[in-house]
Amino acid sequence: MEHTRINPENGEIYYRGVRTETIRFGALSQDVEVPGWYPLDPEEENGLFIGTDLLESDRIYCELRAEYAARIRRIRKKLKLTQEEAGRIIGGGKRAFQKYESGKVPPSDAAIGLLEILDRHPEEVETLRALRG
Repeated sequence: MEHTRINPENGEIYYRGVRTETIRFGALSQDVEVPGWYPLDPEEENGLFIGTDLLESDRIYCELRAEYAARIRRIRKKLKLTQEEAGRIIGGGKRAFQKYESGKVPPSDAAIGLLEILDRHPEEVETLRALRG
């Protein structure tokens, strides 16, 4: 296999290598080594990938998605909230927690922040109840 490629978008020479990327879902993250074609400058974030290059990062993303969905469910149950009530007071609407807990959709950054605070300080759910009516 050749060790260099030309980026078709900008004409730069890219080299075969591995870089550490951080995969995130919700409040969870994990570093993964991603093989690919990268520019010589390590600060340059662009890369070119073939199908097998992203298998490990895709696997990690799926694991984080499932793990965070379970975490959301655990936090909601710890707070003794229904999915509908959690959607109302934490955010996202009536069916949001159904989607969050299935892993179909990640919560917004604001909802993630509230969930993580409530996990550490569950007594604050009463403050949110009072604010949201």
